[in-house]
Amino acid sequence: MSMSCQELASRIERMQPNAEPRDVARLCLLLSNCVENVEQLDDDNLLTDAWKEMGLRLQAATDQHAAMTDELDELAHSDPRKFSPDQIWVLIRAIKVQSQILQMYVGQPLIDV
Repeated sequence: MSMSCQELASRIERMQPNAEPRDVARLCLLLSNCVENVEQLDDDNLLTDAWKEMGLRLQAATDQHAAMTDELDELAHSDPRKFSPDQIWVLIRAIKVQSQILQMYVGQPLIDV
């Protein structure tokens, strides 16, 4: 029998009792997308491992996103008709970072840029 979102949320709330409801919902989505079969999360050790892995992936993506945001803010003050190759690469990297974050939430493969 498949683990329900409610069951996973309940387990997350036990692991992190002070979590806000939106954070619990986000963790349900992220955790269910990081395993091939949500039944794997029935095992406490596998749930803990998935939690740690997702935390690391999310932190790395957040750090990349923050760095990209700074670069894009600088780029926003430039004339797009005069972009250098380096500025074009900034845009391509930004698309890739956004794709990685989106993939964590929707569980779809990354686009190849």
